[in-house]
Amino acid sequence: MAHLPLSTIAHGRSGDKGNHANVAVIAYTPAGFEWLKANLTPEVVRSYFAHLGPSRVERFEAANVNAVNFLLSDVLAGGASRSLRTDTQGKTLAVTLLQMEIDLPDDHAAMKRVG
Repeated sequence: MAHLPLSTIAHGRSGDKGNHANVAVIAYTPAGFEWLKANLTPEVVRSYFAHLGPSRVERFEAANVNAVNFLLSDVLAGGASRSLRTDTQGKTLAVTLLQMEIDLPDDHAAMKRVG
């Protein structure tokens, strides 16, 4: 097993929907997408963002773009116009999640970005 950041196999985007945030994790390859589906569960994401106190975490798959999207409910302390948090719109949440250390099989080369 190799212990590496999630960014080894994916990139991401995130943003707000009022008091909620969307975090998309897009795998570089179909093999990486299979890893995401099997391992990056709502429970894992909820635990990783426990410090934000999400009331709920839902996952949606977008197979056509090798992505999973997470809806984190109630993590922005009221949203952009009300929150005193540094990131009131959830723009940095994808970058934060991509820093999460994950265990990949030793033969994970097929999951990495080409070029």
